[in-house]
Amino acid sequence: MQQPNQRGFRAPQGPAPGAIRTKKYQMDKDLFTRIAVTQVWKKEWWYALIPLTIFMLPALFSFSWWWVAVAIIITILFILVRSAQVMGITRIEQGNVLFEKLNYDIDNRQILMKRNEREGMTMTWDMIKKVQRSDDAYMLWLKPPTGTQVPTGWKGWLARTFEVPVFIYLPYRIFNSQNDIKLMDSLLRRKNLTA
Repeated sequence: MQQPNQRGFRAPQGPAPGAIRTKKYQMDKDLFTRIAVTQVWKKEWWYALIPLTIFMLPALFSFSWWWVAVAIIITILFILVRSAQVMGITRIEQGNVLFEKLNYDIDNRQILMKRNEREGMTMTWDMIKKVQRSDDAYMLWLKPPTGTQVPTGWKGWLARTFEVPVFIYLPYRIFNSQNDIKLMDSLLRRKNLTA
């Protein structure tokens, strides 16, 4: 427990002494978009079949190339709109924190994302859904909003159905040593987050 200082105030809590400290890193918006769109279409590819099927039904009863063309055009439009929705996270103000130049202090309690020594944001481990390890980076996938954080009615249904995946990308090159990467692996195993 921290003791009060001379004026009776406690010092702000920083990372634990055994924390993993990284170099500054700024995630590229194009990299985020490419990974997020790929993730969405791996999971939701069948959504594109819905407008295709609906607009091809009239062609079964009265075949016309117009019905086929309309079905294909509307399906392509649906794919473009859904992909644009995923890409929109790079343009909105709430998503800016993902694309700032930050360094990370990672310990057993939290992940501290720091702009500088005085400005930063804390993320606890319970906010992370899973962690994927690729050949060159860790991807920390954040949990989607819970029921109380999502609006009710049709807006809530849309938010739950067409959720945009959000993740933090930590390439291995921002870690100071191989030992830090091993510590990170060990920490993720203890938290049961590795996919």
